[in-house]
This record gives sequence, C-alpha cells and structure tokens, in this order.
Amino acid sequence: MRRQYSIPERLGGFGVAVASAAAVWPAVTAGTGLGLPCPLRWATGIPCPGCGLTAAAVDLMHGRILASLGDNPAALGLAILTAVTVPLVVLRHLGLVALPAPWSARTRRRVEVAALVAATASWCFQLHRFGFV
Repeated sequence: MRRQYSIPERLGGFGVAVASAAAVWPAVTAGTGLGLPCPLRWATGIPCPGCGLTAAAVDLMHGRILASLGDNPAALGLAILTAVTVPLVVLRHLGLVALPAPWSARTRRRVEVAALVAATASWCFQLHRFGFV
C-alpha cells in the first residue's frame, strides 16, 4: 500500500521543487530573456501574496537571505520547512522514524486559519512593498 504524505511533508516536497527551479532559473532567464510575471499583477497591477517568491527563492539559493526576505519572507519559511521535512521523510522511508499520526479536525482547522493569516500577511507585505498601502 502506498503511504500518504502529511501536509508538511508535501510542502517540503514542494520546497525541493522550488529550490531545484531556483537553481536553474537564472540560467534560463539569462539564456532566453524570459521572465515569470505574476498573472494578477500583470492583469490588474495589484501584487498577489506570492509575488516575489521566484526572486526570493533565487536569492536564497545564492545565500542572500536579507534580499530574499525583502522579496517575499514566505520563501524563507518554506526553505526552513523543507530543511526539516526532507530528512524526516528519508528517515521515515528507512523505517527509523514512525509515520505521522493523522491530524484531528481541530488541528486541521487551526492550520487552515494559520495559513489564511499567513497568506493575508504576505499580501499586506506585498501591497506595502509595491506602494499600495
């Protein structure tokens, strides 16, 4: 039977994908001249909560932590979560750490609220960064 991954483990996997993309993205943009525009900002002029994540991830890959925080602080949180969950997933696959227990409905609800608060804070940060508030 195939094991289900927890939400933090899935976010850690996403973090690995982001780090991989951030490692090659500068070469892609330098070679092609293409950028990655924010669809909401492109269509409306208003930044989204995720604006700056690509630049922040590239900055983190180059060790520019303060620049990354200026682009989008959520990238650092994702990097920390990835650094914790990837080794944990490996240890679980080796059978050295127990599988995660399912979250209760109450815990899931708390995490949903925390994610909503984090997204709202990120959006406020982006609105301030781009001079909307």
